[in-house]
Amino acid sequence: MNYKSSTIYYSITILAFAFIFTLSGCTQNKAKKTGEEFPAQTYEKKTGTVDTLAYNRKIKALANGDTTGLWPVKHQPYPLKGAILPFKRIVAYYGNLYSKKMGVLGEYPPKEMWRRLDVEVHAWEKADPSTPVQPAIHYIAVVGQGIPMKDGNYCMRMPARQIDSVLTIAKMGNAIVFLDIQVGKSNLQHEVPLLEKYLKMPQVHLAIDPEFSMKDGSIPGHKIGTLDASDINFCSNYLAKLVIKYHLSPKILIVHRFTQGMVRNYRNIKLHPEVQIVMNMDGWGEPVLKINTYKQYIYREPVQFTGFKLFYKNDLKKAPHRMLTPSDLMKLKPRPIYIQYQ
Repeated sequence: MNYKSSTIYYSITILAFAFIFTLSGCTQNKAKKTGEEFPAQTYEKKTGTVDTLAYNRKIKALANGDTTGLWPVKHQPYPLKGAILPFKRIVAYYGNLYSKKMGVLGEYPPKEMWRRLDVEVHAWEKADPSTPVQPAIHYIAVVGQGIPMKDGNYCMRMPARQIDSVLTIAKMGNAIVFLDIQVGKSNLQHEVPLLEKYLKMPQVHLAIDPEFSMKDGSIPGHKIGTLDASDINFCSNYLAKLVIKYHLSPKILIVHRFTQGMVRNYRNIKLHPEVQIVMNMDGWGEPVLKINTYKQYIYREPVQFTGFKLFYKNDLKKAPHRMLTPSDLMKLKPRPIYIQYQ
């Protein structure tokens, strides 16, 4: 099956530091200090849960007429006030600023990147006028490597100055930010706390990629890795504690998936009012293959919300050489509420 080529994910060259895509010439204002919050009206402190009637209507609409009983997910907790999902659809650009091969985020200077992302945002607003769009920057902050780093863990942690640049780029479009972790031979218990100073910011959320979690000691990129429900629960528990401690709106946790083995024991994944979990269909290929992957590993193993990834290049490699459109994805059961472009 044609899925994303993992080799492009772990070949970051330090020469790209010269790239310094960090906003030089892209905005008149200097980047403000890390930790600056978005406007108060967007990220005010919340207590209590959302409007439950409105929430029920939205998740029923996302189920898109499914009659199997799988969707909407039963017995899920209502989120705290301020929850983004399911009231808005998130449309994200994915990548790393040091590499043009890892995603669209690193291919263009910020103004051009925003022009392109705005086109996708408007397309989704047209396809589903009932659901406002929240733009997002999905940034790979810990990158799986094909060679060991100094600590032997086969993952490269991006420097704070680049994450700070990502936050500034996101602010240009009032976007939220996802920090994505590819642990290599490390683990989430070690890597997630290293990003806490960012995760406690109201606009920053978390993503984890089982493909590059090499629990059997393999080298990232040589085989597809795996995460267990216990790993996902660690992340959601960690985020829930941050939400409570810092009086934040609910955090979002993205989990990438395109094979059965990437996520183990999905029934044991725990849900919290403070955290919203999205299982994101991450495979590339022709439309029929992508839709089948979504049905097999996202639809049939429900957790809470669903996402769908679109590849500007890899999705065009085989006939019919086209990407799925918003109208196509709106036909899915359930409808994805998180859309990612690479």
